[in-house]
Amino acid sequence: QVQLVESGGGLVQAGGSRSLSCAASEPSEPTFSARAMNWFRQAPGKEREFVASIAWDGGITLYSDSVKGRFTISRDNAKNTMYLQMNSLEPADTAVYYCAAARFPAAQGPDAPFSNFLYWGQGTQVTVSS
Repeated sequence: QVQLVESGGGLVQAGGSRSLSCAASEPSEPTFSARAMNWFRQAPGKEREFVASIAWDGGITLYSDSVKGRFTISRDNAKNTMYLQMNSLEPADTAVYYCAAARFPAAQGPDAPFSNFLYWGQGTQVTVSS
């Protein structure tokens, strides 16, 4: 079973940058490189929402309208790690950020059901102060 561990969260001022990582451990077989990976976030009192997705080979990336142009998703399959570079952060970006591994290799956009995702990380808090 794949385990996903997010890191890089913390407190940042508005306008600042932060980089998140999602490391996958695969004790049985290498599946990270065959799966699309997503970032989601959940703010207090709100539903979990799509942030970004990257296809298995990094060839296609998708973003929510709210982060497009500010966030960049990437992955390094040799390191079993996915990243989210967040720039020009806003207080509205404050949330717990989760990574998830999809059942499929193709990037999973905002309409993809949660059932499309096999594995989830525990989340990392990002707080943007004004």
